[in-house]
Amino acid sequence: MMEVPGSTPPAPDSGDSGDSAANPSGQPPADSAQAAHPAADQLASFAGDPNFMLSLARGLTVLEAFSERKRPLTISQVALRTRLSRASVRRCLYTLEQLGYVGQQGGQYTLRPRVLHLGHAYFSSASLVAVAEPELDRLSQRVGETCALAILEGTDILYLARAQVHRMLTVPLGMGSRLPAYCTSIGRLLLASQPQPAIEAYFANAELRPRTLQTKVSRAELEAAFARAREQDYVVVDEELEPGVRAIAVPVRAGDATPVAALSVSVRAEAMSEAELVRRMLQPMREAAASIGRQVLR
Repeated sequence: MMEVPGSTPPAPDSGDSGDSAANPSGQPPADSAQAAHPAADQLASFAGDPNFMLSLARGLTVLEAFSERKRPLTISQVALRTRLSRASVRRCLYTLEQLGYVGQQGGQYTLRPRVLHLGHAYFSSASLVAVAEPELDRLSQRVGETCALAILEGTDILYLARAQVHRMLTVPLGMGSRLPAYCTSIGRLLLASQPQPAIEAYFANAELRPRTLQTKVSRAELEAAFARAREQDYVVVDEELEPGVRAIAVPVRAGDATPVAALSVSVRAEAMSEAELVRRMLQPMREAAASIGRQVLR
């Protein structure tokens, strides 16, 4: 492997560091970390394809391992999250370090600001993002609460825009942040709109675990929630993502019945009942979603 002058190869991995924090509420921690996608077994499915660059795919998978972690990661932790071998992870991290995408100190790796270049072009050019941001600002000012827009990507939702009034979650969110779909209002709404093969694939791949005492994790409960979402055309999730947080989501459609995204409003559960949330938020949200859908069509 070629070395860059003035650089040093990655230090030997010293093993996993402690990663759990005290949780005074007694609730399961709001840690949305999941295995990076595509995982090693998915990459193996491309074996034999002469046009598929496996090394590039491994490097991108390693980058994605950092997407939901705020702390530095060791080689062992990245290997665990990606299901790649430690040797592959070490080479990927060395290359990414030389290119300026990650930095390391004492065998622990963090993302560098250069990774922002990878997502900047999308967020700058995507019409959905450009249209949604002012609409979310107006909606947030109208209802006095935090609003967000996200899409479904794999087993997660991916946030594209956000207008924050109050910080609702212990985990800070912004453009490009991800949360599990099953326990979020946006995710549950978008999952409900998927065809049955996609729902089967979701249940085959999603890691369903309780994040609070309220979280629905059984397939029967979630499919019942999907059915209600299709009937009502909105979803309320009540303290399933984090204690004390209640959220409502509506679909954003652009021309046909299939949502291209969804927008949500989050409130403190102690400040607003579910019935009041629906009564006060549903109509303004539907108007904002319809406006976004019309503008995306232009």
